[in-house]
Amino acid sequence: MSFGTFLKLAAAFSFIATSSAWAQENKDQPIGVIELFTSQGCSSCPPADSLFEELAAKDNLVALAYHVDYWNYLGWRDTLSTPASTTRQYDYMRSFDSRSVYTPQAVLNGRKHVNGADRIAINTSIDEMQREGKGLSVSVKVSKTKDTITIETGAATGKEKQAQLVLVYFNPPQPITVDRGENKGKTLTYWNAVSDVQAAGMWYGKAARFDLPAREIAKKGGCAVLLQATDENGLPGAILGAAMVRKPSI
Repeated sequence: MSFGTFLKLAAAFSFIATSSAWAQENKDQPIGVIELFTSQGCSSCPPADSLFEELAAKDNLVALAYHVDYWNYLGWRDTLSTPASTTRQYDYMRSFDSRSVYTPQAVLNGRKHVNGADRIAINTSIDEMQREGKGLSVSVKVSKTKDTITIETGAATGKEKQAQLVLVYFNPPQPITVDRGENKGKTLTYWNAVSDVQAAGMWYGKAARFDLPAREIAKKGGCAVLLQATDENGLPGAILGAAMVRKPSI
C-alpha cells in the first residue's frame, strides 16, 4: 500500500468516525448537503450518478441532482434537464469565482465543489467542513399535519445572520434509457433529479417558524428544505441547515 493510499483511507475512516459521532448528538439533522450537477449526455457522469445513488439513500445526507441542459447538443436531450439547473450551476461558478462549469460537479454545503465521482473528496470535504465549523450549524426540523407543513429553524451559531428558506422539489428515482449521444445504449437510474426550486421565506438569525400548505408539497415528488445564505449579488452561498420534507422511494 502506498503512503498516498494510506492517507486517503485514513481520511475516509476519519469521515465515518466523525460523522457517526455527530449523528449520535444530532439524530434528526443531516451532516451535509450534496448538490450534483450532471447530464444524461455526459460520458463522465455515470460513475458520479452511481455514487450519488448511494449518497441519496443515506438518511444523514440531503442529496439533490441538477440536470443541466448545455450537453443536449451532443445528440441526446437530457429528459430531466432544465435551464434553471444550469442557471444554479452558473450562479455557483460566480460565487466560487471560477472560470467555467463542468460535469459531474458536486457542490458541498454550498461552500466547496469537487468532482462528483470522487468519493474520497466528497467524504473528506464534508468531514473537514464539520470540524471547521462550516457544516450544517442551524437546526431545521419539519413536522406535518393533514393541512400544514411546519418548518422550524434554530438560531444562528456563526457569523451568518441572514439566509433564504429554499424549497427544492425533486423527482422519484427514474430509470432512463439513453438512445443517442455519449451514453447511447445505457439504462441509468437517476435519483432526486430537481424539478423546481422556490424561495419560501427569510431567516434573520433567530429561531423561526414557517407554515406551508401541505397540499402544494404533496403534488410534487420529493422536497428538501435548505437554509442558504446569499452574497450581496444574490448568489448562492453557505448552506447553514437542511432537512428532507418528503423523500419518495423507488
